[in-house]
Amino acid sequence: MKNNRIHIAKHIWVNLCRFLLAGLFIFSGFVKAVDPLGTQYKIEDYLSAFGMTDWFPAFFPLLFSVILSTLEFSVGVLLFFGVRKRASTTLAFLMMLVMTPLTLYLAVTNPVSDCGCFGDAWVLTNWQTFWKNVVLLVAAASVFAGRARIIRFVTAQTEWLVSLYTVLYILVFSSYCIRNLPVIDFRPYKIGKSITEGMSIPPGAKPSVFETRFILEKNGERKEFTLENYPDSTWTFIDSRSILKEKGYEPAIHDFSMQELASGNDITDEVLQDSNYTFFLVAHRMEEADDSNIDLINELYDYSKEYGYKFYCLTSSEEKQIDVWRDQTGAEYPFCLMDNITLKTMIRSNPGVILIKNGVILNKWSDNNLPDEYELTGPLDTLELGKQKVENDKRTMQLIFGWYILPLLLVLGLDILIIRRSERKRKNRNKNLINPLTNNKMRKNIVAGNWKMNKTLQEGIALAKELNEALAAEKQNCDVVICTPFIHLASVTPIVDAAKIGVGAENCADKESGAYTGEVSASMVASTGAQYVILGHSERRAYYGETPAILKDKVQLALANGLTPIFCIGEVLEEREANKQNEVVYAQLAGSLFDLSAEDFSKIVLAYEPVWAIGTGKTATAEQAQEIHAYIRSTIVEKYGKEVADNTSILYGGSCKPSNAKELFANPDVDGGLIGGAALSVADFKGIIDAFNA
Repeated sequence: MKNNRIHIAKHIWVNLCRFLLAGLFIFSGFVKAVDPLGTQYKIEDYLSAFGMTDWFPAFFPLLFSVILSTLEFSVGVLLFFGVRKRASTTLAFLMMLVMTPLTLYLAVTNPVSDCGCFGDAWVLTNWQTFWKNVVLLVAAASVFAGRARIIRFVTAQTEWLVSLYTVLYILVFSSYCIRNLPVIDFRPYKIGKSITEGMSIPPGAKPSVFETRFILEKNGERKEFTLENYPDSTWTFIDSRSILKEKGYEPAIHDFSMQELASGNDITDEVLQDSNYTFFLVAHRMEEADDSNIDLINELYDYSKEYGYKFYCLTSSEEKQIDVWRDQTGAEYPFCLMDNITLKTMIRSNPGVILIKNGVILNKWSDNNLPDEYELTGPLDTLELGKQKVENDKRTMQLIFGWYILPLLLVLGLDILIIRRSERKRKNRNKNLINPLTNNKMRKNIVAGNWKMNKTLQEGIALAKELNEALAAEKQNCDVVICTPFIHLASVTPIVDAAKIGVGAENCADKESGAYTGEVSASMVASTGAQYVILGHSERRAYYGETPAILKDKVQLALANGLTPIFCIGEVLEEREANKQNEVVYAQLAGSLFDLSAEDFSKIVLAYEPVWAIGTGKTATAEQAQEIHAYIRSTIVEKYGKEVADNTSILYGGSCKPSNAKELFANPDVDGGLIGGAALSVADFKGIIDAFNA
């Protein structure tokens, strides 16, 4: 009971961790997909802080932004549905393994103000991010180690469709937000927000203290300076950034300042207090701005002049770059200088257009959807363009997730109504596949003999004939199987009564065919007429280094060739004494069998063998045998459901003799035995078989 409680607790823990990771990965990937350019700017901040800007091409930050959002969102969805377990848990663990030490470094050195893991939707400090990642790393490690315990919500037949649709959806969504603007704006310059109110500080509140650092260049060398050590005019201005020196009350907007290029005057208050309309053409870097729609921009400027509206181009570029823009585009509108980060925060487009009135943002347009002459047909107060654009984040979220969830529901409906129903029908048709010898019961009692490396060919034939004769007149209440060395198979199979005795091999190769001297493939075993094969025996694991991965391949090849695997699991003495037997058998099942479909798993016969009781004369008590067999069946219930578990035969294999067979087989979860030494004596073997007749 204690072991069962521990197992249930682990199962609950893994799935709680799985849902925690899924939720945060989906959220993180989604907010990055909503604002790919914001993530791009954050990546550029990282590269600049680490001095790695020149290591990558210009397109890399945006490409990485899209890849990162797609990866996070997709991993989150896969974890939520419990599909692609190996890939999703490995990716989640690797991402947290990389991000946790990275965020520790960021927390200690503070090269950027926040990590940007959740964009502008949820801003965390670097230390908050680090501790959050510590928790997620623990969760990711738990899920990675216990992925076999993850409950699956989608069948293997449709998981590829869920995976593919998720990746395509988030890629299309990211592309839409890049081409247009973020469909949900988490920034302080959201439509409907007052810039003036966003800049205000409550009476008595102490503002944060920032230090502006200027990046200048001279003779190919770049350095950072402050106002205190600002150099002479021989240095060329490259960029600037603000560093938080002392935390205080920080208004949502703290760095909006317009300096008119022509006069050098600060015209911020004048513009924000204007009761008429004002257009901002925002181009944070003129040298990087897209000029493909310059005709529409110039038409918009002409329109603003015609109706008496102000029009300013806001940029952080140097004057020589502004002059180049003027020459290339014929721009006649006035220019104002503003902080680069502020401009990128105002609108995610370079260039983009913002319309304000009384300091309130009424509308925004990306470079790809600027208003044209067909919309600019009169004064703004008579046009829909002049009214504040109505934005409903709740409805937007409903539309976003509707486009994702509704098609997904169709897939899930297909999965539930067709795929799962078909699986149930196949199960009902094939429910006797566990044991091909008889067809009158669901779960069969089986006594299987493992001859190991004993008996010459002649001795083996004689033993098989003797057993065949001993059972000829018997009406047995169990199926009998003898598993012989390879050299006996072709000779023994024809001489036994197939209605009484099944024949199996003691092993098969993990390759189908090829240059593998000394190996015998599953197809070769099947060609002799054998029906069974023992796989994963403790001696094969211990002496020949057979790993769960090797055994997984062997099981699949055996099934593909029509053989019924008798799959062995069990713990050594040290593991039993450490009370780790449940963990051991679970790991052996999960490592080799739990990737099988329910239909394929239903063709497996399990054999629990306490390694400490094989050939030692020691035997697990009937209570010990029942306890571990019940645990094994409970893991099958959790993985494949009660029906499959109830139909799975689980044999006991550890010094089973005629004297103790009846007591062992009386347990409700012990369905027979895998017999070693006693199988070499017809009298002893039959005595064990007769335990089911008593």
